[in-house]
Amino acid sequence: MPALQQIRILDTHTGGEPTRLVLEGGPDLGRGPLAERVKLFQEKHDRFRSAIVGEPRGSDVFVGALLVEPHDKTCHFGLIFFNNVGYLGMCGHGLIGAIVALAHAGMVKPGLVRVDTPAGYIVAVLGTNGEVTFDNVPSYRKHHDLELYLPGIGNVPCDIAWGGNWFCLVEQHEQKLELVNVAQLTDYCTRVRQAVSDSGFPEVDHVELFGPSAKPGVSSKNFVLCPGLAYDRSPCGTGTSAKLACLAADNKLAPGAEWVQESIVGSTFRAKYRRQGDKIVPTIAGTAHVTAESTLLLDPTDPFVWGIR
Repeated sequence: MPALQQIRILDTHTGGEPTRLVLEGGPDLGRGPLAERVKLFQEKHDRFRSAIVGEPRGSDVFVGALLVEPHDKTCHFGLIFFNNVGYLGMCGHGLIGAIVALAHAGMVKPGLVRVDTPAGYIVAVLGTNGEVTFDNVPSYRKHHDLELYLPGIGNVPCDIAWGGNWFCLVEQHEQKLELVNVAQLTDYCTRVRQAVSDSGFPEVDHVELFGPSAKPGVSSKNFVLCPGLAYDRSPCGTGTSAKLACLAADNKLAPGAEWVQESIVGSTFRAKYRRQGDKIVPTIAGTAHVTAESTLLLDPTDPFVWGIR
């Protein structure tokens, strides 16, 4: 029988959103900057991505995190994030999940944790209670009140902002942000993403709808559509960062003031920011839980060994 290739993983969920951390068995991407290693991953080893997070071993909602040696030697380790359709510069829920998973494996202790990512290095703190607080990459709003035309709906104003990934943020949408409306929300956000791409922003691959929360002490509720058409079960760390950038630009939230972001499934992140020139540095806090530790087996005789592509 042909030898089975083994990939050792730890699964977590952060506010309901799963992360699959690859500890061993992933592709060798060398020792260059992580932004270069992502390109190598995509060009030479993309089948690993679909094998790890895609069906039949995973699902569209999984985000993968490949544990790598950091290029920035001040960092403890590096992470490369990927999903069902491609690669992410940064992933807030994935970072939280990976740190909690590494703590479970005895590879990280409570205290300061520095993580190298393709979007830049991240400074995080693992609390003794398991909560992870991290300073995200510098974030900013690129465009304000961009008018999108949606057939059958009309003009919809939006903001374009960077929080480690590119987001189209919409607050005036007349959609009910409830879990039972996921199909309708997904359809709406898909049309928004197409409209923003047609408007000259093809790099924007996340759409985020905002509305009021019914929970006391919660600032806002969101629905986030990710690049592969899966919705984010967590409040979305990079999306919350993009939202903070917009709030800061409009002087609607003071530096250091807390913003509590609720997801479509009811989980929350706590967030705040500080200014850094014409950008902000968001601070996000959340928790994750380990759900599985296992070994994926890649059987060369399996017609779907590299996933359903």
